[in-house]
Amino acid sequence: MEDKKEKAVEIFRSGFNCSQGVFTAFASENGLDEETALMLSTPFGGGVGGCGETCGAVSGAYMVIGLKHGRCSLEDTEAKEKVYALMAEFRKKFTDRFGTLRCSELVGVNMADHEERSKAREEGKLERCKEFVGYAAVILEDMI
Repeated sequence: MEDKKEKAVEIFRSGFNCSQGVFTAFASENGLDEETALMLSTPFGGGVGGCGETCGAVSGAYMVIGLKHGRCSLEDTEAKEKVYALMAEFRKKFTDRFGTLRCSELVGVNMADHEERSKAREEGKLERCKEFVGYAAVILEDMI
């Protein structure tokens, strides 16, 4: 079995965003092709569309949980509750390690400010994101 942490970080390092790294690393084993996974997860980078809110690695992980355990019928309330419980477990593990889910707080950059975000990227300040991507993948491998 391929190491999901390494795959997620490799996707991120290649130039895709944090959400794309995490989600795409788990896509194929859950019936989704890589191209579709990359497209679906694009909007969640930079704390959801670059606004600095929920970390894209976290959003990508939530999408993996939904892809693997989500509900597709209104009657399947058990699946919905399972997804929410897994999200809560993931959230606790991530915040226990990093203290927050907010992208801007994690990286110390106002991600909602395009100029500040671009400057931070150029200066390598977003390199820490690979740690968030990698750890999100580790949590997911352990959980699912």
